[in-house]
Amino acid sequence: MKKIISFIAMALLFAGCSSTSLVSNWKNPDIVIFDANKVLLVGMTADTEAREVFESELKKEFDRRGVESFRSIDLFDVEFTETRQSEEQLNEVEQQLLDKDFDAILFTKIVGSENRKMFKKNMGSLGDRYGNFSDDYLDHQDIFYETGYYDNFTVYHAETSLYCICVGKERELIWRGAIDITDPQNIKKTIKDYVRLVILALQEQDIIFRKPLTENVTKP
Repeated sequence: MKKIISFIAMALLFAGCSSTSLVSNWKNPDIVIFDANKVLLVGMTADTEAREVFESELKKEFDRRGVESFRSIDLFDVEFTETRQSEEQLNEVEQQLLDKDFDAILFTKIVGSENRKMFKKNMGSLGDRYGNFSDDYLDHQDIFYETGYYDNFTVYHAETSLYCICVGKERELIWRGAIDITDPQNIKKTIKDYVRLVILALQEQDIIFRKPLTENVTKP
């Protein structure tokens, strides 16, 4: 229980100081501890530059922990990502990975987005019991008249999944995390925050990593 509380507290800390927050994560109930010796890192995006930065940041953190990993951008040719793949073709890719001693795939993608609004002005204190209706109305009547009373921003919903490609098994899902990215302004910082959150989540679930986060995560 203490471990879970510690994880939630750390996740909230990251959420408070960055544009990323862990919404939920799921671990295969049949898995207690999962170790991987060679991991393929896949960022699914049409933006080649963002994909390279993301996979490179992940690889850097894997390298620092002594876990061998490879970027998909180094293994998949341009034709692979520019054409639709069939299940048969993906099975062939999986077999090629098995032949090269890969045992896991860490797969990240954006699954949706939504536009939201936020008050530009701070709301009055809920604890102020001595105000009256006229004060409250006058303080907030701009809601009726100011089109700029709200800030519009976008929240992107992302998922990172870890699949085992072990011999004799199908692509078994080991872990999946749902992460929200709120109005990203600096792509490199957002990627660093995202990767840091994924590493934390995997570590706390005893998946791939075991070392204390504070000693191993690269500071932004």
